[in-house]
Amino acid sequence: MLRAELLELLHRGLTEMGQLLERQKELQLIQYIELISQWNRVFNLSSVRDTDTMVTRHLLDSLSILPYIKGRTIIDVGTGAGLPGIPLSIAMPDRHFCLLDNNRKKIQFLEKVCQRLSLRNVHVVNHAVNEYRVEPLFESVISRSFSTLSDFLALSQHLVKPGGQILAMKGVYPLTELQDLNPNFKLTKVYPLKVPELFAERHVVELSYEPEMIAA
Repeated sequence: MLRAELLELLHRGLTEMGQLLERQKELQLIQYIELISQWNRVFNLSSVRDTDTMVTRHLLDSLSILPYIKGRTIIDVGTGAGLPGIPLSIAMPDRHFCLLDNNRKKIQFLEKVCQRLSLRNVHVVNHAVNEYRVEPLFESVISRSFSTLSDFLALSQHLVKPGGQILAMKGVYPLTELQDLNPNFKLTKVYPLKVPELFAERHVVELSYEPEMIAA
């Protein structure tokens, strides 16, 4: 699909979601999936091959959680090809994003993306989640189908500051996973997500990290 057609598809989807972005940001988002398509031939970044499908499954799906992000410093755990971190960083240039993954080839790709798109609010890190240590801690930790909810919380709780936010993107409502929550975390809400042209259930689980509740 031609770039102009992809831009129109993206703009229609964003409009339906109630998200208005400047044309330059829309162009950056399309350039990003064009880079995924180019590098996919060698690095196998995504099982999605068509750029028009990437608009829905990668861009619109990632941006569907934008209204729920509260922190100004955000880490995307197990980011892979940069999802949802890259689309969110383009849409929210006033926030700082750390993209974390232990796959060196994917990190090389993300470094190229940041260079090509001049993303100054993104820092990419090649490290295992459970071994990565950083100060100051992040205000928000996000993931997109990284693992089960309990594993995600166990592996990443050392990255979020007390009172910070956790956002875990899921498909169907994760009823079973919510029954086995780490006591350090308080469930805020599970939000249903509406992604245009994506005919599948999508949800995001929001939690608050409150270790002082246990200490008390």
